[in-house]
Amino acid sequence: MPGSVSHRQALGARIREEAGVEAGLSPCVSRAVCSGLAREFGLSLRDVEIAALEEGVVPRPYIRNIFGLSPPEVLALRRSGICQIGLGGLGGYLLELFTRVGVGAITAADGDVFEESNLNRQLLALEGELGQSKATAAQQRVAQVNSAVDWSGIPADLDEEGLRRAVSGRDLALDALGGLAVRRNLYSAALAEGVPLIIGSVAGEVGYVSTVLPGEEFPQALWSGEHGAESELGCPPHAVSAVASLQAAEAIHFLCGRRPLLHGKLLVLDLSDFSWEVFSLS
Repeated sequence: MPGSVSHRQALGARIREEAGVEAGLSPCVSRAVCSGLAREFGLSLRDVEIAALEEGVVPRPYIRNIFGLSPPEVLALRRSGICQIGLGGLGGYLLELFTRVGVGAITAADGDVFEESNLNRQLLALEGELGQSKATAAQQRVAQVNSAVDWSGIPADLDEEGLRRAVSGRDLALDALGGLAVRRNLYSAALAEGVPLIIGSVAGEVGYVSTVLPGEEFPQALWSGEHGAESELGCPPHAVSAVASLQAAEAIHFLCGRRPLLHGKLLVLDLSDFSWEVFSLS
């Protein structure tokens, strides 16, 4: 957090002074108080929330994450930065979950606009805003849900070099893409930049999720051809949201410092019969 030691100490004292206790939970401080302190101390809202968590005080927007996430884990999330590629079906749900749980900085890229066929499954798609840029809609949604998130939107479909720049320096990258060629490019970019990657895909009621750590190979036979099975089997909303939730859970655990449960594994679920299997990729 920027500022001198005395500046940070003064902010910490003010946060402790303002903190209250919500029944059965940690000391907490409201968004309104954090916003006022951000103006008073010339800091970003994210900086003030980080300072609060460093004092053991949980900003109220995240208070219901406790005890599923500990205050130190919430702090780790506020300090973290991710890059997700895609703001459509998987991407809209991922963005919503990351914004609400309190991931600190989100970079997201998508050069597409909304059309009617997106309305069945894309959280950011609205009837009154068809034709709108997905990156613009994402920016508006983040601002409405959690203004303490540092947002960077890229309204473009990125080539491999652009993907490398987007994921560089991030703690984690998320695959929220449709189509196979760009998935291969994202994998190559994350591998080149040494950034962990969480992969998700949906076709009909079947989906899979996996985590690839830097330096590891992923079975690219899953990405053979040029068109994914979703072009033939469709993307029903319940399958899309389920896979996005699994990706988000793995990402949140990883950013909190927990062991990634799908490292070296492929989780496959089929909602047509509620089957669920985890395969080893070793």
